[in-house]
Amino acid sequence: MSRDFLVAFAHYDQYLSGLWNTLWLSAATLVLASIAGCFVAALMLTRHKVVRLPATGFVDAMRCVPFLLFAYLVYYGLPELSIRLDSWTSGLIALAVYHTAYVAEIVRGAWTNLSREQIEAGRAFGFAGLPLFARIILPQLFFASVPLIGNQSIYILKDSAFLMIITVPELTFAASSVQSTYFVPFASFVIAMLLYWLVTLVIEAMLKRVELAAEVRRA
Repeated sequence: MSRDFLVAFAHYDQYLSGLWNTLWLSAATLVLASIAGCFVAALMLTRHKVVRLPATGFVDAMRCVPFLLFAYLVYYGLPELSIRLDSWTSGLIALAVYHTAYVAEIVRGAWTNLSREQIEAGRAFGFAGLPLFARIILPQLFFASVPLIGNQSIYILKDSAFLMIITVPELTFAASSVQSTYFVPFASFVIAMLLYWLVTLVIEAMLKRVELAAEVRRA
């Protein structure tokens, strides 16, 4: 068993490369999904059914589809429509679109529970439209939804492992490559699991700091 770990550790460069790819894919997905999620949430809250219903339908559909199937659809299905994307682009698009639905639902829930008194006070001081959103609504949305969006980032991190099926060289792909070459499955995947765990611990520590800041702001 110790030999297996020595063999796996000897290829630490593959793990680090896979970890780096996992991190930047997850970070890019979080940024894109957060921006798009805020936009979709705004559409879900509009009074116009012609806009609200498609946005709500998109969110419901994405939340009902397993990410693995959606990644397959993007990578293997789009070429049927003459849209050919490489594995990196397909993986990022699949992650971003899929998790946009979850972020949109988080933001929508936070938005509907905002304090109406502060919004009305902002209007009384002359804020309206974009200034009202930027100065009054957005800060409240940030502190209300960031903890949940932070938890969603952990799901993004874990879903990125599915991208190995479309040959994106992320962390799970690196672990699979090492174990298939040297047949050290236990050691290879344990190392990958530990790396995922360490990244998750860092994310959780950052979330606690944000939650503390939110509590201080509310005090």
